Amino acid sequence: MTNTLKLAARNVLRNRRRSLTTIMAMVLGMTAILLFGGYRQSISYGLLTAYVQRGGHLQVQHRDYYLYGSGNPTAYGMDDYKVLIDRLRSDPVLTPMLNEVTPVLQFNGIGGNFARGVSRTVLASGVVPEDQNVMRLWNEFGTSSAAKPVALTGAVENATVIGTGLARTLQLCGPLHVVNCIDAAPPVAADAASAPAMPDDLAALVLPEGSGGKAAAASTAINTQVELLVANPNGAPNIAALTAIKAEDVGVKEIDDVFMSMRLSQAQTLLYGRSPPRVTAVQIQLHHTADMPAAQARIQEILGGDLRFADFEVLDFRELNPSFGQINAMFGAVFASVSLLISVIVLFTVSNTMSMVVLERTSEIGTLRAIGQRRGGIRGLFLCEGMLMGAISAAVGTTLALLLAAAINHSGLSWMPPGRVDPVRVVVRLWGEGRLILSAALGLLFVAALSAWLPAKRGARLNIVDALRHV
Repeated sequence: MTNTLKLAARNVLRNRRRSLTTIMAMVLGMTAILLFGGYRQSISYGLLTAYVQRGGHLQVQHRDYYLYGSGNPTAYGMDDYKVLIDRLRSDPVLTPMLNEVTPVLQFNGIGGNFARGVSRTVLASGVVPEDQNVMRLWNEFGTSSAAKPVALTGAVENATVIGTGLARTLQLCGPLHVVNCIDAAPPVAADAASAPAMPDDLAALVLPEGSGGKAAAASTAINTQVELLVANPNGAPNIAALTAIKAEDVGVKEIDDVFMSMRLSQAQTLLYGRSPPRVTAVQIQLHHTADMPAAQARIQEILGGDLRFADFEVLDFRELNPSFGQINAMFGAVFASVSLLISVIVLFTVSNTMSMVVLERTSEIGTLRAIGQRRGGIRGLFLCEGMLMGAISAAVGTTLALLLAAAINHSGLSWMPPGRVDPVRVVVRLWGEGRLILSAALGLLFVAALSAWLPAKRGARLNIVDALRHV
């Protein structure tokens, strides 16, 4: 084996120019595959981080809420959610895994700006800002995600954050400083007494915990006031006067046009009044994504062991966000296609080189066969030569890819991915991705060996006499 390797190395160096050309083709192929693979990894980790920051790794919901709850969220409210949260936080198995556990309430309603005479349906959510801030700091994979505190942090109790699309519809562009937007109606009068008040029939529905009736509604700073009308679980209407403190672009126009966020306590008061409050989900964020299967299994045990939680189920973020799997599958298909194309090019390049080598050394093959070398030894010699060039190419290609990845990561390049409102740095994630590098190197070695196999087989089957007479 040692002699075969030494002889293969000498043969590689015999025609340096041809060997260098072949190696460079494989190096470029290896580099391209690694760079694209590293970029794909970066996209995958970025998506995962974004979903986990906003929704957690796991969510406990009422059974079938994911499938049917969007039409009537109040029908799938979770009782005893506080008991469940305490149970999860105190569980000895889950406690080391947990980063945050927080309740969320999502519901539908009609948001209006009665001072402007406009309204539309909205998708509202009640959250605990302090818990959401903790979740947004999660960044296990060190992505370029810039975590921003929830705008509700430190705001008044009846504060709300709305989407920029909703702000345009409600004609709050000026007060909320929405760019590329002009309010269709004249500016609202600064004097609340001279401005149109909420209609009497709606003002009568305002909960005491909310604004306190028509007089309170009229005294509110109506330049950013939004009235939210919802139906409680019994079908009766409730309304609250909220103060819009900010308009945020959520990245998806369909959501941006209906988005509204407020404090969980305000949302529960509006939706349930004096009835026992509920939530539609309990978000669970872990320290490490790898703990997700174990945590999900443990939570399922807890739910199955208490009759109060019999109607609850636990879902992971991939089930809740099908686009994560779809985007990964798309990039996986593109990566496979690029890898296959590059592999075919390398295959024909190395095969052509090895065919030329066999043709030039026909007489040497005859001499080796005449002194007792078996056909297997001839095949092994050429296979070793092809794999040696593949190994050199894998080492050089990996080094070059790592250097180029570092240069790209420090170049400051950025792009605007779908569903984001802030530019994201272009990152090629190769450092620490040993599995990707190893699979690419082994793939290149396999292609190099396959390329050398047919020429080596043809050379080993040469007739000894014919080979000796070859000029």
